[in-house]
Parts: sequence; C-alpha cells; structure tokens
Amino acid sequence: MAAPTGSSRLRIDSVHFTPGSRTIWHRHPFGQVLHVTAGSGLVQRRGGAVDTIRAGDTVRIEPGERHWHGAGPTTFMTHLAVQEIADDCTEAERGDAVAPGEYPSQRPVG
Repeated sequence: MAAPTGSSRLRIDSVHFTPGSRTIWHRHPFGQVLHVTAGSGLVQRRGGAVDTIRAGDTVRIEPGERHWHGAGPTTFMTHLAVQEIADDCTEAERGDAVAPGEYPSQRPVG
C-alpha cells in the first residue's frame, strides 16, 4: 500500500491469508504493527502462547521479536502490516518454517 520513497522508511502492506496459511518465523529490526481488517487469524511470539486475532485488533511486535502470524485453520484473514525499513533496506530477518506442532491446526478461530 505504501512503499518507502525518498527519505521515508515506512512500509505498509495489505496481506491476505487463506485458511491455514501463515508466515515463517521472522523478526523486524524496528518492530511491526499488525492491524486486522477482515477475518480472524493467529499470532505467536517466540516462547509465548498462540493468540487469536480478529478484525479490528491491532498487535504490536517489538523490535527484534521473533514471531509468526497468519490465518486460522479454517478462516481467512487480511491485515495491514506496518514496519520501518532499516538503513540497509532490511525489512525482516527470515527464520525457520512454523513447525506442525507450533501451528494449532484444530484451534477454533472465528
């Protein structure tokens, strides 16, 4: 939706997840804000519980905090992802795939 130009380092993406889809574990140098615009999904910070997020919810991910987010096992989700890009153009540091035991495929979301 808004990619940095000139001296701006702010990036905003609208991301649509189909049921069961999710990101990999990753982290952002300056953190990230997620605002759910439609549907419901899941978010987990490394070492924390898997939380349900719904349309209207806003989640703040701290700088450097490993996390993943995506749709629920049977729901669609769309969110705005807002993050600042580092001077070296780094948006995120990619990690491992979310393991089957980490994604609760039977968790009711809605």
